[in-house]
Amino acid sequence: LGEYIIQLAGHKPSHIVAPAVHLSQQQIRELFSREAGRELPDEPEALAAFARERLREKFLRADVGISGANFVVAESGTVVLVTNEGNGRMVTSLPRVHIAVMGMERVVPTWEDLGVLLEVLARSATGQKITVYTTFAGGPRRPGEVDGPEEFHLVIVDNGRSNLLGTLFQEALHCIRCGACLNACPVYRQMGGHPYGGVYSGPIGAVITPLLAGFDGWEELPYASSLCGACHEACPVMIPLHDLLVDLREEEVRQGRTGTAERIAFRLWRWIFTDPQRYRVAARLAAWLQRPWLRREPGGPGTEAPATGQGSTEGGGSGDPAVQGASPRASDGLPTLLAGAVLRGGPGPLGAWTAGRDFPPLADRPFHARWAQLQEEGPEGEVPPREPQRGVDEAGPTGEREAARDGA
Repeated sequence: LGEYIIQLAGHKPSHIVAPAVHLSQQQIRELFSREAGRELPDEPEALAAFARERLREKFLRADVGISGANFVVAESGTVVLVTNEGNGRMVTSLPRVHIAVMGMERVVPTWEDLGVLLEVLARSATGQKITVYTTFAGGPRRPGEVDGPEEFHLVIVDNGRSNLLGTLFQEALHCIRCGACLNACPVYRQMGGHPYGGVYSGPIGAVITPLLAGFDGWEELPYASSLCGACHEACPVMIPLHDLLVDLREEEVRQGRTGTAERIAFRLWRWIFTDPQRYRVAARLAAWLQRPWLRREPGGPGTEAPATGQGSTEGGGSGDPAVQGASPRASDGLPTLLAGAVLRGGPGPLGAWTAGRDFPPLADRPFHARWAQLQEEGPEGEVPPREPQRGVDEAGPTGEREAARDGA
């Protein structure tokens, strides 16, 4: 049913399990009304009845039915379809010819393996114990049978899948298309499925599409992720999607697909972060250079009373006070982050990036330097007492305990 809806709308699927989830009930009613040539009621039952009537007519008249395959059982050659509307059963049994198209990774060895995967698929995709319809297509109609196709053809699609065997990306072929990673992904939940551009969206789409279609035109997909790992936690077959996305990014760099500015930026980053002295100098320089773009947000912490310490405030931006000078100092005399201040603007991409994001300012002094001073002075300016060490201060040296035990 979802495929029928997006065909009428001329859209690509936005979800693996629910391809028309991006459309509202009102939009679907308008599509069906246009197809019917009359206004249909805005009720789910009426819309479902129209779709059933229209699709059943097509199934009864069709000479060829083309279906996919959720799984294919190797020991019997049975094609398995999992649906909730029953249309899969009609397309495999009513037309004279049935053509099933499957990716080569859809094969499972035995019926026992199939039982496990059917349960996992239903629970992960829709939260059901089992789907409403599970169709088993075993080939053409046999003598004495009253229904089923006269001809059956199985098309096994490689399309680059075999190139993944034995590589870092082989685990991507374990996907059972349940859509759990899409539901868990914060990026997908914010922007939906269409920005991914391909048939598959979400984390699995960001991995599979460049692997099967190549990087040309899909270079940005591996970066459509925060690498939070929610997709891996949700995946019922434990595909490390966040790791595969990092591997794809590395592959793009290896192929020289990144821009010159990006390569220079990361080389500079590596040069700074691989040397402690360079890192300290860069941190202090960045803390000084950020001052023209520091702003206190209205109503944020630190705006009720002026901060103490060096520096002054001036009007800037859209009326928000610009923060100038050094950070305020806490009661221990150490510099702290400017209360309520965030970075707004900046050179190059930094300006666009901070336009819609709150980025805290850098401290005047790095944390490890502040921590070292606190450890030396203690909370009241005194050296703090040493923490007791297990096995030494609490019960004496280990050697003494062992000697006492031996003597006893």
